[in-house]
Amino acid sequence: MRLNNNVTEFILLGLTQDPVRKKIVFVTFLLFYLGTLLGNFLIITTIKTSRALGSPMYFFLFHLSLSDTCFCSSVAPRMIVDAFLKKSTISFSECMIQVFSFHFFGCLEIFILILMAADRYVAICKPLHYTTIMSRRVCAVLVAMAWVGSCVHSLAQIFLALSLPFCGPNVIDHYFCDLQPLLRLACTDTYVINLLLVSNSGAICTLSFVMLMCSYVNILYSLRNHSAEGRRKALSTCVSHIIVVILFFGPCIFIYTRPATTFPMDKMIAVFYTLGTPLINPLIYTLRNAEVKNAMRKLWKKKLILGDKR
Repeated sequence: MRLNNNVTEFILLGLTQDPVRKKIVFVTFLLFYLGTLLGNFLIITTIKTSRALGSPMYFFLFHLSLSDTCFCSSVAPRMIVDAFLKKSTISFSECMIQVFSFHFFGCLEIFILILMAADRYVAICKPLHYTTIMSRRVCAVLVAMAWVGSCVHSLAQIFLALSLPFCGPNVIDHYFCDLQPLLRLACTDTYVINLLLVSNSGAICTLSFVMLMCSYVNILYSLRNHSAEGRRKALSTCVSHIIVVILFFGPCIFIYTRPATTFPMDKMIAVFYTLGTPLINPLIYTLRNAEVKNAMRKLWKKKLILGDKR
């Protein structure tokens, strides 16, 4: 549903137009992206091959790493390539695809984080019923619902984007396509669409953050009845999750819960949650998780042994 659109492509201004700074952007974010791919690939491979990591927590971590990889890949490769170009353009169709994939995998990450919090809540607060409540079948159904819910959210974003008429300016002051910068280019009153955007993306971010923080408050409160060793292990896991939640949701809430206005720091904040968080997540979940580190060591030793036999 495209209304009177004369625009067939958009010009992306990126993070900077200065040639020297563009080279710095290229090197920096190429390293960020490669680090993200390597870290998340290691987690995905380790969980998939290790029998010791068969619990629901690692099943959800597998999908979190997968969503992180896809989420970052929806933005980073083009951003890195564009840093080489004097003038970066993106077709209308490619722009819509980027809007869909960005919101799909971003929303999927939100839902997976909620499932991970629910898993920890059941494990710590209802340990006797854990295997029954968080069975393999239940976890698979929950993840499938997360994928479907993410698709519904992204389709709603695409519907809003396609309802915008573009008949004049086509310069996006950003490094990727998103609804906020697109709203500024629409040649119509965007008040209603902006309300729908806030009620969609903004509500998902804010309500999910509140739910997650409430669940972790309940978990931390319930730890008073556990042994010292149990508290230490549970705290280590929960602190990792809380760090991820704050790093991801803080910038998202700032961007998606306000009117369609732009601030100078918006692009740098977007860099943080599109490229920074997917890079930090593998570090947090490996450096603070002894089971994952041990499984990675075993996988590495196994690879070395197989390599020596050849």
